[in-house]
Formats: sequence, C-alpha cells, structure tokens
Amino acid sequence: MTLLESDAYVPAWGIVPFVLMLACIAILPLVPAAEKLWERNSTKLAVALLLGVPVAVWVWTLLGAPTVLHSLWEYVQFISLLLALFVISGGIYLSGDIRATPRNNTIIIGIGAVVASIIGTTGAAMLLIRPLLRTNSERQHKSHSVWFFIFVVANCGGLLTPLGDPPLFLGFLRGVPFEWTLSLLPEWAFVNGMLLFTYYAIDHQKVANETAEAMAWDAEAVEPMKVHGVVNFAFLAMVVAAVAAIPSLDLEAIEAGHAGWAAMVPWRELTMWAAAALSFFLGDKFARYEGNEFSFAPILEVAALFIGIFLTMIPALRFLEEIAPTLPLNEVTFHLFTGGLSSVLDNAPTYVTFFEMARVLGGDMQGVHLVAGVPEHYLAAISTGAVFWGAVTYIGNGPNFMVKAVAEHAGVWMPSFGGYVVKTFTFLVPTLLASMGLFVAEAPWLKVAGGLIAAFLVVRAIVILRRHAAQPAATG
Repeated sequence: MTLLESDAYVPAWGIVPFVLMLACIAILPLVPAAEKLWERNSTKLAVALLLGVPVAVWVWTLLGAPTVLHSLWEYVQFISLLLALFVISGGIYLSGDIRATPRNNTIIIGIGAVVASIIGTTGAAMLLIRPLLRTNSERQHKSHSVWFFIFVVANCGGLLTPLGDPPLFLGFLRGVPFEWTLSLLPEWAFVNGMLLFTYYAIDHQKVANETAEAMAWDAEAVEPMKVHGVVNFAFLAMVVAAVAAIPSLDLEAIEAGHAGWAAMVPWRELTMWAAAALSFFLGDKFARYEGNEFSFAPILEVAALFIGIFLTMIPALRFLEEIAPTLPLNEVTFHLFTGGLSSVLDNAPTYVTFFEMARVLGGDMQGVHLVAGVPEHYLAAISTGAVFWGAVTYIGNGPNFMVKAVAEHAGVWMPSFGGYVVKTFTFLVPTLLASMGLFVAEAPWLKVAGGLIAAFLVVRAIVILRRHAAQPAATG
C-alpha cells in the first residue's frame, strides 16, 4: 500500500516533528551550551530517535505498517549505498601533492563533476574530497573549496545517468530509459560550468589573501601523484553493477503474498555489503589508515541524522501529497517544488512524489511526448530540481554531510547549517534560477530573466578575476 492508496489523512501539525528535526540540526550547533554535546553522534542519534520513533508509531497506526516499513527499508538502502561507497573510497589514496592553484583546484572539482555521473555523487565525493583537502592543506583559505565541491561533485555533477543520484535511479526503476538523462547534458554543462567559473574567480580572490609563507610552503610540498589501493576500483565496480543491474527486495510482492524466495533476498544490498567488507579487510591498510586517516565517524553521523529525517518526513510527504491537487503545477512549479523540498527533504522520495503526480497528469495530456508516462518537459523539470537543489542545505543529499564531516575531521572550518545556506543563496541558487529560466521555463519573460541572471553571474566572476588575478599573495 502506498501513501496515495490510503484513505487516512495527515493533519498539518504532522509536519511538526520534521520541522523540529531540521531546527535541531540548524540551531543546536550554534548554541554554546549545546555545541559540544551536539558534536557527539550519540546525541544526534538520541534526538533522531526521540523525534522519529513516536512519529513511526503514529504513522503505523494511522496509515498502516507498510508505510513505515517502506520508509525504513528505503533508509537501509540509502545507508547501504553510502556506507559501501564511503568504505571503498576510503581505501583509495592519491599520494603526492600538487600546487593549490585556482586552475588545479578547478580541475579537481571539474573531474568530480564528470565522475559523479559514473560512480554516483557519493562515490565521487568520497573519492576526491581528500585529495582536494590535501592539495589545499598548506593554504589558510580553503572552506570555499569544500562548499563548491559539495555544490558540484556531491550534487550537480550526478545528473547524466541513473547511477549519478538516487532520485534518477528511482526514475529508472519506474521505466525512464537509462540513456534519457543524457538529454539533460545542456543543463548539466550550464550549471556545472557556471559554478566552476565562479569558483575559479573566487579562488583567485582567496589566493590573493594568502600569506607568502603559505604559498611558498605549498610550492615546496609538491610531490608526484601515485594511486594506492587500486584493488578498490574493482569493489567500486561491484557497487556500480549492483545499482545498475541487481534487484533488491520486492516489497510489493512480499506484501501481496506471492513473492518467491528470490524476491525476499536483498541481493543488491548484499552485494554492496560484500564489496565494502572485501575492501575493508583486503584493501591497502596504508591507503586507508595512514593516507586517508580513515574513520567511521562521518558515515555514523549521516546514519544517526537520517534515521530521524526518514521517519519524521513520512507525514510531511503525505501532507504534501494531500495538498498537491491544490498546487498550480506546471514545468516551473514542478521544478521549484521538487527543488525546494529536495533541499530539506531527502531528494529521492521527493522526486518520486512529484514523478507520480506528473504521471497522473500525463494520462490526461494529448499530443505531449511522454517518458515512462510522464510529460518529458515535466520529467526534466523534476529531475533537475531533485539533483541540483539537493545542494542548497547540508541535508538535501546524503554526501553533503559526509563531505562536511570529512573536511571538519581534517581541520577545515565549515559554516554552520544557516551559514552554509547563506553561501548557497549567494552562489548556487542564482545559478539554479538562471538554469530554470533558460532550460525549464517556457514563458519568454522567464527565459529573458534567466539570461540576465546568467549574464550577471558571468560579469560578477569576471570582475572578481580582474580585481584579484594580478594581485600577489599577501606577505603578512
């Protein structure tokens, strides 16, 4: 039974636990009396369960056991993929050091944008965040590199294949052809290109504010690059193959009572767990523990927080479905609703919610090209909204928090939840609005607005470059 098939209704106050969960993530790290306590993963888990378990019990009573069990299984699938990619990528170490120049930093992030669509945003983020941090370890100003890395590698780069981001994989399972997402190449190129150009300009600005000593130290630390833990690429391929070709539990068949034994086995997750275990026990110990200083703390933080998010967002998503018929749905609102909610809800169930809404609308539309029963222009709006806007907050996509945790573990200062949102609204959101106007909207005035925003972003980056590119590094 899906949420849409139940006759029960969720009242508006059902979203309160989810709002409280977000408030805890955003506010507690800023409260001096709670800051140290909140740093403990045990505290995060306690808060998540305190809010999530009562919601699960209430939803079980109101909507039935399948609703809760489906959400819990989605959580298991979500964490299984993140865990496997985290463990395997943690065993791949790129030794050596290159100059922390704007060009080299931009190349690293740009490579991540491409790799993200091949091995997923989580795999690409965990594979490349440590080399980026090590490259910039001698510099004082490096936080901006991490949040642009989250924008591009952990989110926007994963648009081109169903392997790139979980929402697109769910669309693939619902009948979207594997190659269809390649049609979104113009949107991918525009958003990632604009972000990389903006980052290149800002990194020039930051280099101009570095001390001469820091830049000299960076130049002296250059060493040839070498890959350690190459065997982990085979384990990474196992995970990619599992996502692309191996089935998981068939919950609907199990609930209907006609599932064979094979449908009761989580083959996909077992393959991921096996790949992670093989990597952990057979991989290069130097690469994992000395090179990457591997710790389970980042993935444990994500697991603790997202169990609360997955449980408390059940009634929030149901309430969204209830009010959906009253929403003005078109290509722009599909994009903004999917994107806006993907920034605070997990983007995979948000994508599915609007995908199913668009599929219903598609059945009533004549002469419109349908993809898996969804009008293609709606599907493009929903897909780009889910993938791109997941970068707007730390909780919009699983890799966001993981990258933040890895950076902080390496001693890099990262902005708070609210501080990060300020950064995204300064640099990311204008780019996404320009993309929406140029590629999603059909109204001429919105296309003009998108073009004007894009022009402003380009001019802003050029001004930053002209102001700082020729300046030498500071001496004090």
